[in-house]
Amino acid sequence: MAKAYVSATFRRLQNRYRLVVMNDDTYEEVVTFKLSRLSVYIGLSTVFVLLVSLTVALLVYSPLKYYIPGYGAGRSNKGELQVLKMKTDSLQQALQNNDRYINSIKSVLNGGPMPQRDTAVLDLPKQDNSNY
Repeated sequence: MAKAYVSATFRRLQNRYRLVVMNDDTYEEVVTFKLSRLSVYIGLSTVFVLLVSLTVALLVYSPLKYYIPGYGAGRSNKGELQVLKMKTDSLQQALQNNDRYINSIKSVLNGGPMPQRDTAVLDLPKQDNSNY
């Protein structure tokens, strides 16, 4: 019984059908296709596989992959974040130093008290002048 069911199903897949496209005004046949269920199934499956393959290739080999949520959390971003953090810290420090400098100049120009000088001793490396 199972063999008869399989053979009937396979015969049904191989039955030929005709698809005719006709002009509605003149009833003239424009295009005629002879199809079977199996050929339609194979054709649609092929188109589906091609579309999925093209979509995956587009996402893998183009910058569009960075728009996928969770994809951008790779190792390379950690290093970039550390570099950006160091840059922002140094920019913050430079901004604070610049603000202190401007405030002390304003204070001197307005006749206010002299700003406190930084008297910290700097340990600078000694330069070797013997090469000159």
